[in-house]
Amino acid sequence: MVIDYTGWIVRSDAGHDKDGIFCVLGQEAGLLLLADGKRRKVSNPKKKKAAHVTVLNRGGYLSPAIQRIGMGEPVTDRALRRALAAFREELRRV
Repeated sequence: MVIDYTGWIVRSDAGHDKDGIFCVLGQEAGLLLLADGKRRKVSNPKKKKAAHVTVLNRGGYLSPAIQRIGMGEPVTDRALRRALAAFREELRRV
């Protein structure tokens, strides 16, 4: 069974970007394509194995930018940065 991670929010558990929060833009050859809109732009996503990330949200986050990614629509780096910043704020409140 193949899982579609597109639109999920994850935290990196390995590598130089460890503890960074990213959104999954898609998959390519078994690797996740991750972007945060700042260090990793939507136009040049980071490729990372699924085993090296922890899922923080399985696509249920209500940000319009994240929803658009989940539907396969394009999103700007600015919109992605803002959506992830709002998600981080929610994590701090909990």
